[in-house]
Amino acid sequence: MRHLLTVLIGVLFGTGISLSGMANPAKVLNFFDVFGPWDPSLGLVMAGAVMVTFVGYKLVLKRRRPVFEQTFEIPENRNLDARLITGAGLFGLGWGLAGFCPGGALPALGTGNREVGVFVVALIAGLLITRVVLMRVTQGQQQKQPAE
Repeated sequence: MRHLLTVLIGVLFGTGISLSGMANPAKVLNFFDVFGPWDPSLGLVMAGAVMVTFVGYKLVLKRRRPVFEQTFEIPENRNLDARLITGAGLFGLGWGLAGFCPGGALPALGTGNREVGVFVVALIAGLLITRVVLMRVTQGQQQKQPAE
């Protein structure tokens, strides 16, 4: 049941992204082009998403526990560290250059557009490279710690 619900939520999200036009990189790039053919629709989609999320969290967190888990897993770390800022900056830079974010690119894969495929391959490569780099950094830090 959990997997079916996950698929249904993904289909709903992808449908919303597609219907709103956010799978079209030109529409996204036009939001960032304030001196050209500026298109405010991305801001409206984002505002709608924030409102739905705000209401959703308020309703869901009134429950004793999640439907498929024993407890809610809410991030407690509120620190703005270099890793978070660097990741957010790279995400924004990639989004602004390509006109895709992962949420818009995955539904756009169905269009057969080659640029979408290149973006998704680059996204996956970036995720894998990041994982390797973080593993090496973690291993290096563990080797530097004195044995007790």
